[in-house]
Amino acid sequence: MKKYRLLVTTIIAIGIIIIGTSNPISNLYKSTNLISKGIQQKDDKKQDNKTNEKNFLIYIDPGHQEKGDPNPEPVAPGSSQTKARVSSGATGIATKKPEYVLNLEASTVLKHILEGKGYNVMMTRETHDVNISNAERARLANDKKADMVIRIHADSLDNSGKTGASILIPAKESKYTSNIYDSSSQCAKLVKNQMTNAGINVNGIFERNDLTGFNWSEVPVVLVEMGFLSNYNEDQMMSNPDYQRKLMQSVADGVEEYLRQKN
Repeated sequence: MKKYRLLVTTIIAIGIIIIGTSNPISNLYKSTNLISKGIQQKDDKKQDNKTNEKNFLIYIDPGHQEKGDPNPEPVAPGSSQTKARVSSGATGIATKKPEYVLNLEASTVLKHILEGKGYNVMMTRETHDVNISNAERARLANDKKADMVIRIHADSLDNSGKTGASILIPAKESKYTSNIYDSSSQCAKLVKNQMTNAGINVNGIFERNDLTGFNWSEVPVVLVEMGFLSNYNEDQMMSNPDYQRKLMQSVADGVEEYLRQKN
C-alpha cells in the first residue's frame, strides 16, 4: 500500500510540474499522438492559406521575335480585319539593340523577380529564334488560364524627344475585351502607382482596341511600354541592368498587389 501511495504521489507531482511549465492541451495531444488533429491542424490551415496566396500563374510575353512574320492573321476572333502575325520590332537609336532582344532581357528579369516572390511564371518565348504570332501568344495564356498576362515592349517614334513609359490595356467598349477590362485596368493602375513611386516617368494608361494580343485574350492582360528606343538617353537607360531591374521590380510589385487583392 505504501508503494502504491508513493507511486500516485509521484505521478501527481509530475503532473503539477508539467501543467505549471507548459501547455497542458499541447502535452495531451503529444502524449496521445493526436498532435496532427489539434494544434498542428491549425498550423496546416495557415500554411494552406499562404500557399493559396501564391497559387497564381503569371504569363510574360516578351514582345516580338528575331524574324518578323508578315503573313496576315485576324486581329480578333471572327474578324475580317487582319494584321501581320508578328514583327521584329524597333531598334535602339543609341545602343542599336533590337527591341526583341531588350524585351526578352527585361522579361527574364521580371520572371526571376516574380518567381522570387513565389509565383508560378511562364513565358511565351525564351529565345529569339521563334515564330509565335500575337494571337498564338494570347492563346497560350488562355489555354493555361493565366491569372495575369504581362506583355513587355518598348516604344519608338519619329520624335526623338518623346520619353517615358506607357501602360496599355484592352478597351472597355470593345466586344472582344470588355469582359477582361476591369481586371486589366485594376492591375494597370497598381503597376502605374508602383512605377511612379519608384521615380519612373509614366505617360499614362491607354486603352487599345486594335492590338491582336489583346483581342484574342480571354484573361486579364497589361502591356508595358518601357520607354522610347527613339530617345538617345532612354534607349541607353533601358539597357542599363540597374534601371531594368528597377523598372521590372515596380511591375512585379504592382502585379503582386493586384493578386493579393484578388485573393
